[in-house]
Amino acid sequence: MEKVMVAMSGGVDSSAAAAILKDKYEVTGVTLRLYTNEEIQIDSRTCCSLDDVEDARSVANKLGIPFYVFNFGDRFRECVIDKFNSSYINGLTPNPCIDCNRFIKFDALLKRAEMLGQDYIATGHYVRRRFDEKSGRYQLLKGADDTKDQSYVLYGMTQEQLAKTLFPVGELTKTRTRELASELGLINAHKPDSQDICFVPDGDYASFIERYTGKSFPEGDFTDKQGNVLGKHSGIIRYTVGQRKGLGIALGAPAYVISKDIENNRVVLGSNDDLFSDTAYAYDVNWVSAERPEQPVKVCARVRYNQKEQPAVLYPLENGNIKVVFEKPQRAITYGQALVCYDGELLVCGGTCCSEERAVNEVSE
Repeated sequence: MEKVMVAMSGGVDSSAAAAILKDKYEVTGVTLRLYTNEEIQIDSRTCCSLDDVEDARSVANKLGIPFYVFNFGDRFRECVIDKFNSSYINGLTPNPCIDCNRFIKFDALLKRAEMLGQDYIATGHYVRRRFDEKSGRYQLLKGADDTKDQSYVLYGMTQEQLAKTLFPVGELTKTRTRELASELGLINAHKPDSQDICFVPDGDYASFIERYTGKSFPEGDFTDKQGNVLGKHSGIIRYTVGQRKGLGIALGAPAYVISKDIENNRVVLGSNDDLFSDTAYAYDVNWVSAERPEQPVKVCARVRYNQKEQPAVLYPLENGNIKVVFEKPQRAITYGQALVCYDGELLVCGGTCCSEERAVNEVSE
């Protein structure tokens, strides 16, 4: 019987994944310890708390499978937290869940599993995979439950990783997953889903960065597009493109953050109309389910997790980066977020949103 190591977060999705696989594979459950509350200086409960470890252990005991806890704290700090902080400080708005999947779950964990003689790893992500005989490639598809699809945060997966990863709940709806867990008497069948970034549970990114790095970020100018000073901001890391609330400035008309000038410590304000653009660029592009095309191709793309993908044309650039032109202008295309492209249910590729200058002049990593 083939062996599979299931990444169990303590939530219902990964617990159901372990239960589904149990009859077909020799299953081992593992929970990843990525940080302690003391390390990130918070008191509230997070999705990597001791309670979650015990929930995962309880499910493993119920299913009668071995269970272990792996400490990947150093790797998580280097590849996720430090990168998150650096990105914000440099004016970007990152998605650390993408980096956690890319560097921890489907890299570090997979390598550990292979060292321990496992044939596969598995997670509770709502995505599907298949092998395409014609192209000879593994393909990543959206989850069957469109309201829970998590393909956007998995665009970084490689062919080698897809070949070794199972997604047991990808064919299920979230409702059916909970029903299955309830039928099996699992302790977390009705446990609420985790929200926000796991290591910033209160959503106050700026305060987290200041606590964690020990750095302070001084006041600077709010300006308009012409450079006229409109007022003072309270630290540039406290603002993101598209933001309206919490600016602390009254201009007589709605004002939005339309860009950030890190070099001069300025936050540029404008109207909602100023936030729309029909063109996005991305670097560090990963072609998941198809080879990189030589000519422009029609796709549907999205520039944030909760956005429905929009019709567009993808233009491959000679240096490996991409340009995507949407049929309709999109709001608040933000540097540091992911630009992910689809062909129907098939995830074609993804990369990190960046400026035209960077996309054109830098070779893709």
